[in-house]
Amino acid sequence: MSNVNEKLAKSLTAETVDLIPHLPYLLQDLWELGSSPTDMVDLIATHVSNPTAIRVLDLACGKGAVSVRIAKAFGSKVKGIDLMKDFIDVAIRKATEEGVSDLCEFEVGDINDAVEVEKNYDIVVLGAVGDVLGNPSETLAKLKKTVKPDGFLLMDDAYYPEKGESDFPSRAQWMRLFESVGLVLLDERFNQEDELKRLNEEQQTAIKQRAIELMQQYPDQASLFESYIQSQQSECDELEGDLEGVTMMLRIRPSVEKENRKI
Repeated sequence: MSNVNEKLAKSLTAETVDLIPHLPYLLQDLWELGSSPTDMVDLIATHVSNPTAIRVLDLACGKGAVSVRIAKAFGSKVKGIDLMKDFIDVAIRKATEEGVSDLCEFEVGDINDAVEVEKNYDIVVLGAVGDVLGNPSETLAKLKKTVKPDGFLLMDDAYYPEKGESDFPSRAQWMRLFESVGLVLLDERFNQEDELKRLNEEQQTAIKQRAIELMQQYPDQASLFESYIQSQQSECDELEGDLEGVTMMLRIRPSVEKENRKI
């Protein structure tokens, strides 16, 4: 469990598991955590001919922003899974507020376990969670097992320049990984610079204020919250620098006769 918590902390830009109990407070003003529901809804609308009939699995769903938006946009059945109970509680509440509680199912759970038992989905979503499921090759192989033979994967991740050095693959490296596990990149949506800066500033302001409040409540842990502010800013700087955030729509490589068909 400690390894899972370490990956959870890392996926939310926390440098230590000691911060996990405070993450719901720090992130209380943010519903969208990392992924762009707008981009994911747009990709589904573009590539899926009858989205009302599909089943969607949203892994590491956070507070359910992507799940709720997909359910509301298409009337699709969506199941979201996340390790943070506080996030799942918000997701359930949001689904009710948006009138899609009958379409959304939210569950507290480890997505490492989920990928072993959840099967036959039309679309599986994994948004901006880093290496929770392993390295990129391991992650893709695990996700592939959860979708139908003609299913789709929606991933929020990043490309790094070809000649740079980073933990993130370059676009060419991603393409080779897709080929190796039998996936095809259908489409992608990139972060828009102006919108990204606006969103980063807005979220950083909210997080910083909550961190200051926690410092006042727990002065002996001030360095913990200061470190979180710094790690968040570093991630923002990287995304506004060489790193290129991207939402990718992938498909299981179809047979020749099905290559141009939609589900």
